[in-house]
Amino acid sequence: MTDAAAMSRAPAAVSHWFIAPLVAMAAFMEVMDISVANVALPHIAGALGASQDESTWVLTSYLATNAISMPISGWLSNRFGRKRFFLACIAGFTVSSLLCGLAPNLVSLMVLRALQGAAGGGLQPMGQAILADSFPPEKRGMATALYGIAAVVAPIVGPVLGGWITDSYDWRWIFLINVPIGIVLLSLISSLLPESGADRAHAEGGGRVDGWGFAFIALALGCLQIVLDRGQEDDWFASGSIAVLTVIAALSLVLLVRHELRRENPMIDLRMFASREFAVAFGMMAMLGFSMNASTFILPAYAQSLMGYSAMDAGLVIGPAGLALVVIMPIVGKLVNKVDLRVLIAIGLVSSGLATWWMTNFYLGISFKVMMLARVAQMAGVAFLFIPINTIVFRSVPPTKTNNASALVNLARNFGGSIGLTVTSVLLTRRGQFHQSRIVEHLQSMNPAYPDFATQLGGLAGRAAGAPSTLATLYQSAMEQASLLSYLDTFKVLAWVFLASLPLILLVKRGKGGAAVMAH
Repeated sequence: MTDAAAMSRAPAAVSHWFIAPLVAMAAFMEVMDISVANVALPHIAGALGASQDESTWVLTSYLATNAISMPISGWLSNRFGRKRFFLACIAGFTVSSLLCGLAPNLVSLMVLRALQGAAGGGLQPMGQAILADSFPPEKRGMATALYGIAAVVAPIVGPVLGGWITDSYDWRWIFLINVPIGIVLLSLISSLLPESGADRAHAEGGGRVDGWGFAFIALALGCLQIVLDRGQEDDWFASGSIAVLTVIAALSLVLLVRHELRRENPMIDLRMFASREFAVAFGMMAMLGFSMNASTFILPAYAQSLMGYSAMDAGLVIGPAGLALVVIMPIVGKLVNKVDLRVLIAIGLVSSGLATWWMTNFYLGISFKVMMLARVAQMAGVAFLFIPINTIVFRSVPPTKTNNASALVNLARNFGGSIGLTVTSVLLTRRGQFHQSRIVEHLQSMNPAYPDFATQLGGLAGRAAGAPSTLATLYQSAMEQASLLSYLDTFKVLAWVFLASLPLILLVKRGKGGAAVMAH
């Protein structure tokens, strides 16, 4: 018996409109926890007697174990039963959240965050798989819309909520807040979610544990996540540990592919990439994660570092975009059954690309309203990408592969996001250094415009008591301009990532969501 068949035996009203929001909330809780701790790191470091650099391991430990557990969640679900595995993930995430909130020192918090990430790794893919099977094929777009609200809005809400909790109460509450939510979800989902085929994988011979497969996955993805998260801070390959981890990740990835393709029941079903549509959708989802996470990071950073915004005000710049997604995603969920998916994806890529290109015109006096509207326009396009791409994923695989497909596509989005954050950080640093050197070249007496500029700047600086010297003011102005130009360069790269993805649409078959899904 398939999970989809088991779902169909539940009362329609329950499976569609009561179970689905609960499952989406579980995924929302886990996705938000990835970003909610970012703004609290200085407080965590101060409270636990650690440096700022040491406190970043609170994020790295979570992301590394999350990356390991996510791709194997499909195999675990097939082996133990999807409902049982999903409930175990919620319980593990809730208990580890409680312990994180009570952690007495940084080492224990790092270990507990690793456990939290491992438990939460199954919530996203299994939540999406349950939603896909809860709705009939012709309404699966609405299921993806519900999941999209959880997966896309949560990273936007996370920093805002984390900043408010940390400033108003205590950093420990960013973890403790998960406990009552987890208890309620555990109780309701255990009562309302229908049982699935717990023994299906055993019947197919998939009950044997693939020890080598798990080892290669842990080494490849765990090491790669640490390299992406710590590489910029450790100066990449100038660090021996980063170089060693990169080699281990590369070798483990090659051995993983070789090993899994030879197994009849692999832990990660790489054979799904034989479907051109699935491979294209996987790549598009990685691109979406790249651009979405990068822009979610860079816009608040721009507002804080160049505009002088507080953490809360910077969060409010991107906050309205989350509200826009809540409104737009259900509309797109209905359109997937009425409009060719390729058209919807093209609309999303063009609108997000142009909105990001709009950001390349930002300047130091840009208003809050303009930044907020640009972000809303960008994320409106994301709604036209997230749902059609996920629809392509599930129309490209048979219903028995739903768990595995969901695990892989969520891995694509998460790792794409990690790569996006890393590339953005590198671009800001390297382009800032480049522009700084070019600007400083012109700040010398041989430049005919320099004396007048220095005189004007010195006159402005000298009007206030205690103002910095002309040279200090020149340096500050040069640094601000170099930083501004580095942000504009990064916005331009993100815009090209959206626009350069347009040719991939040609590799997608024509069709609407509902019709394509029902073809199975």
